[in-house]
Amino acid sequence: MAPRANWKGFLRLSLVTCPVALYPATSESEKISFNQLNRQTGHRIKYLKVDADTGDEVPNEDIVKGYELDKGQYIEVSKEELEEIALESTRTIEIDEFVDRSDIDPRYLIRPYYLRPDGKVGHDAFAVIRDTIREMDKVAVGRVVLTNREHIIAMEPLGKGLMGTLLRYPYEVRDPKEYFDEIQDVRVTKDMLDLARHIVDQKSGSFEPDKFEDQYETALIDLINQKRAGKPITPKERPASTNVVDLMEALRRSVGKEARPAKAAKPVKKPRKAAAGQKEMLMSIEGKKPVKEAAAKKPAAGARRKSA
Repeated sequence: MAPRANWKGFLRLSLVTCPVALYPATSESEKISFNQLNRQTGHRIKYLKVDADTGDEVPNEDIVKGYELDKGQYIEVSKEELEEIALESTRTIEIDEFVDRSDIDPRYLIRPYYLRPDGKVGHDAFAVIRDTIREMDKVAVGRVVLTNREHIIAMEPLGKGLMGTLLRYPYEVRDPKEYFDEIQDVRVTKDMLDLARHIVDQKSGSFEPDKFEDQYETALIDLINQKRAGKPITPKERPASTNVVDLMEALRRSVGKEARPAKAAKPVKKPRKAAAGQKEMLMSIEGKKPVKEAAAKKPAAGARRKSA
């Protein structure tokens, strides 16, 4: 079952309109997450919304938005007033223009979404828009309101649907001159470039996401499993860094390292997958019983008992 849509409305190209739904294309929910605890009691930390001056907790119905004009001076804006300025893009993605994919600077990309027809009607109109974009080999650019903000959205065909990528506005992208102006102008010799190209040739390949493993996530899972099993946690030795001052010597050594026979090379570690989420990789202490059953037992060393 697909997750709940982040937005529902209409996709419009001139007079062609169809109902659509927008879904997040990525997820962070599979990653290990931590709660904050009180070291003394083991109780979970809870955050309250309090009045900055009185310290009293404020119920949600008494909380309004405010823009700070000066220190301690605010202009209150109500929910009704915000709804009054609702834009057309709140309910409709109007395709404003079509551009080449290469025209979109990667710095403007925010996050991807899946766009599909909403309900049983509108599939014909959706197909016309999708196939036109595919036939023209273009990216459709429009606007959509998400989380009370209007965003630019770039849409392109992906299988039977569309992938919409939110884009930043120009004022959100920082000027690189602020960071690059102090980089020194250095002359790179032909010999250095030749050695560097040789390294690139040896390491060239095609991008396959499955080759890569989230090593930190794997280390977190191993850490939790060890603590649940009551095993001592010993810090791992970090590889010693080689201090090579001569750049040419470093390039030569790199060429030699990458040119080692395949048998001597360290094999690419196959990433571990968990269809039901990374918590399936958290083993029970006994190694036989299910995670939930093992978790219900008496906490092992390293686990905190929740006090009454």
